[in-house]
Amino acid sequence: MQSQKPRIITVANQKGGVGKTTTAINLATALAAIGERVLIVDLDPQGNASTGLGIDRQDRVVSSYDVLTGALDLIAAALPTAVPGLSIVPSTLDLLGIEMEISSAPDRVLRLRKAILKAAESPTPFTYVLIDCPPSLNLLTLNSMAAADSVLVPLQCEFFALEGLSQLLETVQQVRESINPDLSIQGIVLTMYDGRNNLANQVVDDVRAHMGEKVYETIIPRNVRVSEAPSYGKPAILYDLKCAGSQAYLQLASEVIRRERRLRAA
Repeated sequence: MQSQKPRIITVANQKGGVGKTTTAINLATALAAIGERVLIVDLDPQGNASTGLGIDRQDRVVSSYDVLTGALDLIAAALPTAVPGLSIVPSTLDLLGIEMEISSAPDRVLRLRKAILKAAESPTPFTYVLIDCPPSLNLLTLNSMAAADSVLVPLQCEFFALEGLSQLLETVQQVRESINPDLSIQGIVLTMYDGRNNLANQVVDDVRAHMGEKVYETIIPRNVRVSEAPSYGKPAILYDLKCAGSQAYLQLASEVIRRERRLRAA
């Protein structure tokens, strides 16, 4: 019997420093903690998701570059992490040259999609695939959106938040029209929130006014323990489960699961 295709969520924002990778690894950890079998695909040449899950650079013998070039399938490129139920296809700096490598291929934006569909035929498939994108709108990001069921957008509580969001939403619409008609916005998660800051509260109000129910109820606070965790090669949820940031990511995972169940039932 053919295995069920995993739910594929790409975590994307063309702005850097918005908590994108932190959201990807902590959401993946929270999903694994409730019994999901989760794979992160690190598509950022900086490899921060790989580092944040304790995969040393010298151990990245295979990477997402090998998957996109067709040298390896997704299952063969996946490495286990310290989190039970969570694996990662790590990233290396080789990804910087991927556009030149596959730009002339007719299926250049569909490489990741094909790899995930092939992996779904495995006898032990993943139930969720989370894709950590680079902070730009390039061929890597297009591959992730072509492969994904939905896009999760981390949005920092700062002045230019809505401006950056509108650009990303335009890209999602273009991908929907040209490559992946089933792509949707899974949700927008507000990150790095400081309740003492009037501007942060104004951003929350503005984003909710513009995007309505697409914005998650959970807000990720600015939190020192969350910032420290990657330097120890751990998700914040493992580093300090009780800190405010970890608790927020657990709540976010619950919201994501509820939305996913509604989508599947629709």
